[in-house]
Amino acid sequence: MHNPLLSTAPLPAFAAIRPEHLTPALDVLLPEADAALERAVGSDVPADYDALSAVLDVPLERLSRAWSAVNHLNAVANTPELREAYNANLARVTEFHTRLGADERLYAKYKAVAASGAHLNPARRQALAHAIRDFVLSGAELQGDARTRFAAIQERGAELGQQFSEHVLDATDGYTLTVPTERLAGVPADVLQQTADAAKAAGETGHKLSLHMPVYLPVMQYATDRALREQLYRAYGTRASDLGPADRDNSALMTELLQLRQEEAALLGQPSYAHLSLVPKMAESPEQVMGFLRDLAQRARPHAERDLAELRAFAAERLGLPDLQAWDQAYASEKLKEARYAFSEQEIKQYFTEPKVLEGLFHIIETLFDVRIRPDVAEVWHPSVRFYRIERPGTGDGAPQLVGQFYLDPYARPGKRPGAWMDVVRGRWQRPDGQGLQTPVAQLVCNFAAPVGDKPALLTHDDVITLFHEFGHGLHHMLTQVDELAVAGISGVEWDAVELPSQFMENFCWEWAVLSRMTAHVDTGATLPRALFDRMLAAKNFQSGLMTLRQIEFALVDMRLHHEADAPGQVQAVVDGVRAEVAVNPPPPFNRFQHTFSHIFAGGYSAGYYSYKWAEVLSADAFAAFEEQGVFNPEVGQRFRREILEAGGSRPAMDSFKAFRGREPQIEALLRHQGMA
Repeated sequence: MHNPLLSTAPLPAFAAIRPEHLTPALDVLLPEADAALERAVGSDVPADYDALSAVLDVPLERLSRAWSAVNHLNAVANTPELREAYNANLARVTEFHTRLGADERLYAKYKAVAASGAHLNPARRQALAHAIRDFVLSGAELQGDARTRFAAIQERGAELGQQFSEHVLDATDGYTLTVPTERLAGVPADVLQQTADAAKAAGETGHKLSLHMPVYLPVMQYATDRALREQLYRAYGTRASDLGPADRDNSALMTELLQLRQEEAALLGQPSYAHLSLVPKMAESPEQVMGFLRDLAQRARPHAERDLAELRAFAAERLGLPDLQAWDQAYASEKLKEARYAFSEQEIKQYFTEPKVLEGLFHIIETLFDVRIRPDVAEVWHPSVRFYRIERPGTGDGAPQLVGQFYLDPYARPGKRPGAWMDVVRGRWQRPDGQGLQTPVAQLVCNFAAPVGDKPALLTHDDVITLFHEFGHGLHHMLTQVDELAVAGISGVEWDAVELPSQFMENFCWEWAVLSRMTAHVDTGATLPRALFDRMLAAKNFQSGLMTLRQIEFALVDMRLHHEADAPGQVQAVVDGVRAEVAVNPPPPFNRFQHTFSHIFAGGYSAGYYSYKWAEVLSADAFAAFEEQGVFNPEVGQRFRREILEAGGSRPAMDSFKAFRGREPQIEALLRHQGMA
């Protein structure tokens, strides 16, 4: 049987990968990687960077690529068969990587390479420093029972994270509510059409609602039926919790994950998992992070209190809602925004057709960073997925130079994990096996509403911001000029700096010179009117105080859960405590947002969610350089590309920021951008 996971082709054959390929592929790839490890630690391979890389990194990268393809399909094309095969092999892959990371012999060889590595270039020295640090964090200095226990924690942690993610997906996919048209008064026409089509496909009459964001959010924003909003809010806010089906309840998983992480930190000599998590990050301590968050909360609180008072007064006076509830807030906020700024998200949405948005986004990237984006061909996992290449123009008569490639998967669908993310298919690497320079490839995944009928997909302005955000990550990965796999692109970048390029790109979504090029009304083709843009810009910081406090709430919950010794058994108490401290408008007691907080329980953001706010300071200050010297200033764009994007993880993020900005970051730009200066 031909197994696409064993192919050495440059790109994965996504369409050909089947669940039955997983186990046979790993039966080949894991022993291959094991044999490479044994050879690498042997006396035949000298303590030399190139020699070690040639023996070990090539089979490891092959294994990583195959598993990454499977991991990706598990997130975007989940089926019961794939899930079963994935879960059956997860422990094998985790066990190997745990054992590799803790191998004393390999650790010793890396230290020997570092000791004689004065001749190595800076990127290689940084890669080595990271590798040695990661050996320590992976338990390479542990002995006996401690080592065995550490390995067991890694395996169980991976298993629990996967279960957490499955419960969220299943709870989201598993809820539907079919309602007659009259209960959807106020809901936009495209959503009515989408939900009617879904009901028809299921052999039902009316409209089939779901908890997927392209349906859930517009219903919460526009439906005049208060009881319907409450019904959906309760379903959404209790997903995967103790208030839903027991077989999807994440309560016990969260407790066990937090306990395991505490134990892992103790084994490695750290006071808490929060301390452990910060070792490879820019922030120096949990106390520093929480101080930063609380300072920002204090600055934001007066603005949040004013936001809430205005919303309550408007809801009482204009909407007949004197007792504003959580399920009313999106609805009342949308009505207040319409009344105050004379526009609605729905009105704006008609101008953001997906083809025009992509055209405008590509134009910005091409202008600022001197590259070209072209359609390309590859096997994809769903018919709606596209593939592109990024090229640098050739000099003289020379052919364009391939810089990177990416897949774009824009639409929500069953079996696809909620949210938006960028993932790595392969990294930039000057391969040590004689195959030359490997260019980077990324996956950019969103969950927008799909096109309805013969019209293009329409994006909300928030969708546009999300798209720009993920492209920032993609550019960080694809425009790197670093040739060492471990520090190329986003690899090796401190976690709390990874969001700098993504949040930086969001700023362009508020520039008239940008939006005037990337809008075309779905019916008339007209550009977004300047007067409507001005009203949208005036509304930019609408409820920014409330939104800032909400993000700080998430970040503090995350940090406290991973810092406090008694937190694992008191998750709800920690959540309630944070809300009492920073929230001006706490959600109702039944809200269980933590049960779907995949970032920290099933993603890489455990004790790291603060990095969104931390990086906002960096990104706002970076964008201020463009504001000062011209948004499309090619010199500033080239400097950003050179000092931030191209440098990747080859040097500390603060060094890259200072190389671009000429100084350390300042918070003033963030406060100004959010109307809190």
